[in-house]
Amino acid sequence: MLKKILIILAILIASVFAAGKWFFSLLPDASHYEGVKTAEVKDIPYLNQAQPENRGKILAVVTSVDQMGASGKSTGYELTELARAYWVFKANGFEVDIASPLGGDAPKVLDGDDMGVFDYAFLNDSSVQQQLENTLRIDDINPLDYQAVYFVGGKGTMFDFPGHKAIKNLVRDLYEAGRVIAAVCHGPAALLNVQLSDGSWLIADKKVSSFTNSEELFLIPEAREIFPFLLESKLVEQGANFIAGADYLELVVRDGQIISGQNPWSVWTLAEATVEALGYEPVARVRTAEEHAVDLLAVYEKQGYQAAIDRLSQPAKNYERVLVLMHGVLAFMKFELIKGWDMLMLTQKIKSAQQ
Repeated sequence: MLKKILIILAILIASVFAAGKWFFSLLPDASHYEGVKTAEVKDIPYLNQAQPENRGKILAVVTSVDQMGASGKSTGYELTELARAYWVFKANGFEVDIASPLGGDAPKVLDGDDMGVFDYAFLNDSSVQQQLENTLRIDDINPLDYQAVYFVGGKGTMFDFPGHKAIKNLVRDLYEAGRVIAAVCHGPAALLNVQLSDGSWLIADKKVSSFTNSEELFLIPEAREIFPFLLESKLVEQGANFIAGADYLELVVRDGQIISGQNPWSVWTLAEATVEALGYEPVARVRTAEEHAVDLLAVYEKQGYQAAIDRLSQPAKNYERVLVLMHGVLAFMKFELIKGWDMLMLTQKIKSAQQ
């Protein structure tokens, strides 16, 4: 009996080891990440084409908070959410200013697993760095200098955006002047507590999205204790018609002048929707591998595994397989075993097509 038990145990250990080795083989090698770190503007065709004539200015606003309350957890603005929108605005003929509640060098969050060539080109650009180290102070801003404002996400926004008088005045003045208000992920915290001149609340009965309670609590189970509120709940409490999509997939909602995105994967579409809201057709852009992966995951969510396989069999696209793999990990963590396995199979097929 002992011999049989030992044999079974050895088989289980070998199986786990083989499964782990296969899982890690689905990840790109280190050169995949190292190769993008030296990206510069000159390397990206989208950023080197002729730009439309100057169409005015857009203000991007980031948080000044570097810690999540008393938790000791560091935070700041999400660099990817700023960088990608910044490049879309610039490519479409807009000058971009960057501001924060305190001004100066605002704290940023760099997530190497999520960063690509556009993000590193942003980091490696000296003129951009000058802006990042010297963000404008919101109190010193003349709102009507701008055609639109874009509130960048980052968990710090939950602490300094909602109660900031100058931010509330900025949003009110721009909205009442017919300008565009855009925000992504935690950025819609800036829409809270904004009262218009007629006494009504800005977001009352407006369609709005943001980082959802489901997304927040999965990543930070103690979010209710760390944050002063959950953003989705607070938006609903103040009268918003909250729109939520699938967790960690793109969703952009427009209600007149207000454009909001659910999470970081919504930034590209939100930025281009902002350009459209300002009356212009966005300049053509080659979609990124991450966007193609998000599209694939959306097909899976709406139509199932076979539809996702069929999408992969269409004319070749470059898919960011790490993102698909991470959705598999998330599924296993939620005990959605079939979905998790499907994600691993999709990742394997993407890897095979890329070899």
